[in-house]
Amino acid sequence: MKLHPDASNAYSIQSYSAAGVVVNGKLQTGPLMLCAVQGPHAWTATSFENLTQASFDALLSFKPELIIFGSGQRLRFPSAKLLQGLIQQGIGLESMDSGAACRTFNVLAGEGRHVVLAMLPLMDT
Repeated sequence: MKLHPDASNAYSIQSYSAAGVVVNGKLQTGPLMLCAVQGPHAWTATSFENLTQASFDALLSFKPELIIFGSGQRLRFPSAKLLQGLIQQGIGLESMDSGAACRTFNVLAGEGRHVVLAMLPLMDT
């Protein structure tokens, strides 16, 4: 699906598919962390089944107010015990399928919110 970026944020998602996510014109493949200010980074979480607390703790370095978790092709919720580091820091997490996560990231980042996308690929692994 193609998205129209909001020019107010430095990094935005132009499109997404099973092949990956296009951020500022460059295809990003595999698990992704995306901050509107700092850009895309590879995420160590390789699949939903391999998520760990360390996977989510890696997002703390962005100092987000909210994390959008794209769980892949379908909506899945990580266990609360994996989110302990985020909970202790008072950081919210919203789970949604990865397509919805891409769209939501663009909206919130375009509003100037300090949001981070943590996304598993659209294809189920």
